[in-house]
Amino acid sequence: MTRLDRVEQTRGRFAEPPLTPRTAVIWSVLRAELDRRGDAELTVLDVGGGTGGFAVPLARAGHRVTVVDASPDALAALTRRAAEAGVADRIAAVQGDGDALAGLVEPAGVDLVLCHAVLEVVDDPTPVVAALATALRPGGAASVLVAGRAAAVLGRAMNGHLDVATTLAADPAGTAGPRDTLRRRYDAPGAAALLGAAGLVVEEIHGVRVLADLLPAAVADGQSAAVVELERALAAQPPYRDLAAQLHLFARRPA
Repeated sequence: MTRLDRVEQTRGRFAEPPLTPRTAVIWSVLRAELDRRGDAELTVLDVGGGTGGFAVPLARAGHRVTVVDASPDALAALTRRAAEAGVADRIAAVQGDGDALAGLVEPAGVDLVLCHAVLEVVDDPTPVVAALATALRPGGAASVLVAGRAAAVLGRAMNGHLDVATTLAADPAGTAGPRDTLRRRYDAPGAAALLGAAGLVVEEIHGVRVLADLLPAAVADGQSAAVVELERALAAQPPYRDLAAQLHLFARRPA
């Protein structure tokens, strides 16, 4: 039985927000980790957490969350959202970016780290991942979401941009050149190696948005529940996993 299968047994303990193809697999993994921890109040660090899409539900579940984000507007929205949800006392907002993370967090003080859509935009992901690992207590877990290279190549090719697809496929960092909005994209082995070099043990890798971005809008909008279930079914299965727009890695600092 996989983590995504076991999660069906935990629905009564944690109420995540409405699931979408962008979040369903991630919430399934997080919910299973929270269930594994029982009734413990966790200390959570959400790097690049923005307006609190993950932080607020985690705080509502009884955990304490620190959100680090470079955008003051996003943090202001987070503060309002936390107040409206009645969890302002459980969420701390810290302005800063991923590249400066090492100076913003205490070593071994966090049970769970979220780092979603950050490693593809920072100057150098290696010290950022090292800071994530350092922040975790022994046995703590990291939820890391990165942009997938294969999906970007296929997407450009399907839209007729064959030259861009060729560049993406050949570039060591998986970018399309200086105008690319991302500094790098990953495949599963490369992302796992990055985390492993920081001393984290990757337990699971899932694809996020395996097919959702390829579906006609009428299908994606009209059959949203079915799309979510299909995403969950394919998320851990190569080769579907490896074609996802994003790759979600769940890793742990050894106890």
